[in-house]
Amino acid sequence: MPNNPSRILVTGAAGFIGYHLCQSLLKDGFIVYGVDNINSYYDPALKQARLDQLQSHPNFSFNKLDISNSDDLNKAFENFKPQKVVNLAAQAGVRYSLENPQAYIESNVVGFMNILECCRHHDVEGLIYASSSSVYGGNEKIPFSVDDRVDPPISIYAATKKSNELMAHSYSHLFGLNTTGLRFFTVYGPWGRPDMAMYIFADKISKGEPIQVFNHGKMERDFTYIDDIINGTRAAIDKNYPYEVFNLGNNNSEDLMEMVRLIESQIGKKADIKFEGMQPGDVKKTFADIKHSQEKLNYTPTTKIVEGIPKFIEWYSEYSSNK
Repeated sequence: MPNNPSRILVTGAAGFIGYHLCQSLLKDGFIVYGVDNINSYYDPALKQARLDQLQSHPNFSFNKLDISNSDDLNKAFENFKPQKVVNLAAQAGVRYSLENPQAYIESNVVGFMNILECCRHHDVEGLIYASSSSVYGGNEKIPFSVDDRVDPPISIYAATKKSNELMAHSYSHLFGLNTTGLRFFTVYGPWGRPDMAMYIFADKISKGEPIQVFNHGKMERDFTYIDDIINGTRAAIDKNYPYEVFNLGNNNSEDLMEMVRLIESQIGKKADIKFEGMQPGDVKKTFADIKHSQEKLNYTPTTKIVEGIPKFIEWYSEYSSNK
């Protein structure tokens, strides 16, 4: 426990990664101020259930606000006076960005600009923020390295995340604000998002409903367990580099059909699979080169999907039976 506990503001605190990060920080004695707009992109009841777990902790306080509202955000910074900020609030999801691009600009560009401005004007020691593996777009060099060029985004979501890295760099350069971007690779685990393939597949297989598998199953993802993501994020908070971007992945690309097989074996039912073509904005393969993260964050993911998927299914089964 820190002798003089740090005050950390976490946006997206009711989200999947935000919830787990808050839990980890609170366990180690930090004072955490969570903000989230609890929107309805996916079931707000899941966000509320995560929040209920956090609100029993005496060092946790929460403010329901939207980071795209600069006045509300500024008041939160004035009241809490954070030493560090972790921005995990974002409109997530590649496919939804084709339907509602405006939501992505509001949250991921306008909202992120507001975060940068608040950090600048409130003497914040460091900003750690979520980027995404989607910035690699159609890159064909595998594995994806932070040294690779990432100019051609293939979705609006990816474009907003790349813009976050560019905006953060300019604030680091102009105003001396320490910023660290984390390119997360397909995060999964307990309390996961219902719009992600792993949750959708578990839900539909459990109910005997057909699942859609895109690109006829010829997809590979660097599935990264939530505990590994939190360890990497905590290291980034502690190190607080002047300007950095890191890959947080599992350094291993897994076949999508292997994920389906593991879910089937855990649930004890066979999937009814409907193979579909490639979706616009999607990529066939993700694979994180984590050398830079190993060297500068001592980041070493330890959870393989054969261990992680059973933990996710155990949580999913309990949560869905109590809904």
